[in-house]
Amino acid sequence: MRYVAIGDSFTEGMGDTQPDGSERGWADLVAAGLATGLGEPIQYANMAIRGRLLRPIVTEQLDAALALDPKPTLLSLNGGGNDMLRPGGDLETLVGLTEQAIQRCLDSGVRVLLLSGADPSRHLPLGGSFRRKGEALTAACAPLAERYDLTFVDVFRDREIQRAGYWSADRLHLNAAGHRRVASLVLTALGHPTPAHVIDPGPAARGGLLAEARYYREHVLPWVQRRLRGQSSGDNRTGKYTSWISVPTAQPA
Repeated sequence: MRYVAIGDSFTEGMGDTQPDGSERGWADLVAAGLATGLGEPIQYANMAIRGRLLRPIVTEQLDAALALDPKPTLLSLNGGGNDMLRPGGDLETLVGLTEQAIQRCLDSGVRVLLLSGADPSRHLPLGGSFRRKGEALTAACAPLAERYDLTFVDVFRDREIQRAGYWSADRLHLNAAGHRRVASLVLTALGHPTPAHVIDPGPAARGGLLAEARYYREHVLPWVQRRLRGQSSGDNRTGKYTSWISVPTAQPA
């Protein structure tokens, strides 16, 4: 098994921050789960970079993934979330890019795992627009999975993960519990049944004007300022594992 992941912050693992400051995330957990499920070490790479739009994911990242030696046996693909956060956005173009990436992988003999990202719209300003775009993209990608006989994990429509307890303080990226839930859904879809991770409901989070003002100051305003400057959180970054690493057989976290 040689598993490579491509995508944006969702696949990079942002929000599942480790004590040393590194990001883990669902794809790392899936790699560990595959090694354990197969009973042998696997090779793993992760090309995903936060902030990336779909086009560079399915060109630059996919080029690098398919150039790995030896080539991958499994590739996970997710993207489009950052495209949907920007005004406009062409659904037909996003679907076309996704289909082209799928065809390239299959032509290279690489199995494709296609994911729709988790839906943060319940907690975001103007989240209704994001939800409508996400629903449209998910609905358009599901038939691709059927047409090409792919494994498709529809995280966008998973209602459990939409609860606030699965999200980081920025309300845009999953936290450790959210990434753990995605990993359990993916491993089950890949034939390694894993109980879907569910958190204790706990007390409802307290809101209020001060909390909202702090959220806008610490998270929304910096995002808007980057957009105005034409910058991305992923500028000058590379994927965290751009060549094969060995993931040993062990019980996943």
